[in-house]
Amino acid sequence: MGHAINAKEEIYHALAERLSKTPEGAPINEQLMAILQRLYTESEAMVGSKFPLVPMTLAKIAGITGIEEQELKSILDGMADKGLVLDLPRKDTYYYMLAPMLVGFFEYTFMRTGSKLNLKELAELFESYFHSPGVSQEIAGINTKMMRNLVYESVIPVAVETEVLDYERASEIIRQSGGGAISVCACRHEASHLGKACDAPQEVCMSLGSTSEWIVRKGLGKPATVEDLLQVLQQTQELGLVHLCDNVMNKPTYICNCCGCCCHVLRDINEKQVFATHPSNFLPTVDLDSCAGCGICVARCQIHAIALCAQGDGIEVPVVNEEVCIGCGVCAAACPSGAMGMSRRAAVHLPPANLKEKFMRMAKEKGRM
Repeated sequence: MGHAINAKEEIYHALAERLSKTPEGAPINEQLMAILQRLYTESEAMVGSKFPLVPMTLAKIAGITGIEEQELKSILDGMADKGLVLDLPRKDTYYYMLAPMLVGFFEYTFMRTGSKLNLKELAELFESYFHSPGVSQEIAGINTKMMRNLVYESVIPVAVETEVLDYERASEIIRQSGGGAISVCACRHEASHLGKACDAPQEVCMSLGSTSEWIVRKGLGKPATVEDLLQVLQQTQELGLVHLCDNVMNKPTYICNCCGCCCHVLRDINEKQVFATHPSNFLPTVDLDSCAGCGICVARCQIHAIALCAQGDGIEVPVVNEEVCIGCGVCAAACPSGAMGMSRRAAVHLPPANLKEKFMRMAKEKGRM
């Protein structure tokens, strides 16, 4: 019996080792092993552990795993239905890719609302995992971030508006995508199972372009037109949520609309000063003559990057911590006197051109290539 248990543990550990090699990474610890044992069957774990690092056809994966194609397809289809594998149509066949943890099977698990999984237990395990020592730093502690921030377009200064490029505008990213899908926010859904969710709406996670086709096919979201997505963008801005986008210049795959209490990315900034998102190319500025010192900007900031500080005359005015600020524009949009604006950062961030370049940069920075 002990030998059988050890053999099973070895299979799941091999899977964990494979997941840890992705550009995003997945540090191995007790919580990760518990998560994998609840999401993967033993046969799925064995297949996952042998997955190549690049998408491959069924025939090639069969050759690697030694499993007959018909049996392997049944396993892969089951994994794809659970969001553990991405089955991507190309021409007349499918290519299969092992889903990473982020952005991957964490999100796909909690995008589901009718899951047979014990989501409360998984929420507790993921919460414990993400707050384990060193996990956030290992995943996010590199120069190339998984995500980037998009500034509210309504607060972009007129003086620089013509200089703002399409990749910096959420509305233009949505228009260029041609439409997408709307899903449940994984972080907010997870928080609801922990009894910690805020009252922000859950169905505001946007997948874009061809990526959304897989989301819809797997029942993880509903189809959305460009107009549908623009309405979600407007709704979330009115609520003061932060737009986090895939950190690529061309064809981003998602835009999330995040709060500082549920979103793991913003919570890591609040709790650990760890950044998995690159700031936008803007920073808040304050016109002290117009500022009423009301503190609304302080209250609306999702990452506590603004504080009221007393001036020499005893009047309190907002001061921005530029080391923390991600340039979302929530503060400027909420300012009732118009004293808070946004200015262009001195150094403009150019994101990786596409997903391939992003993952290559991340892998190189982590010494994985």
